[in-house]
Amino acid sequence: MRKLLWLVLAGMLFSPSAWALSLDEARQQGRVGETLSGYIAPVQQDSTTLALVARINQGREQQYQQLAQRNGMSTAQVARIAGEKLVQRAEAGEYVRGINGLWLQKK
Repeated sequence: MRKLLWLVLAGMLFSPSAWALSLDEARQQGRVGETLSGYIAPVQQDSTTLALVARINQGREQQYQQLAQRNGMSTAQVARIAGEKLVQRAEAGEYVRGINGLWLQKK
């Protein structure tokens, strides 16, 4: 069930091309990072980055709610599963927030 949930989630998260490009650029520039909560967080605190974080996280919240309803799970459970996968999939040079709350740059 987790694998199916992840496949559906991945397709939903990365299908809007405008989001993927903006999010990819922000990741590559070190402006945002993935967290274990399933949401991105700003590494840099400028208005452009903060607006992107708000927009992406709002979309993720809606997607997590839909997946949670379909799978009889809580939104928080879906978000945590997604967060674990997104942190694992981060590419070299991208930031992830560790369980200690500190930013780490993937190697």
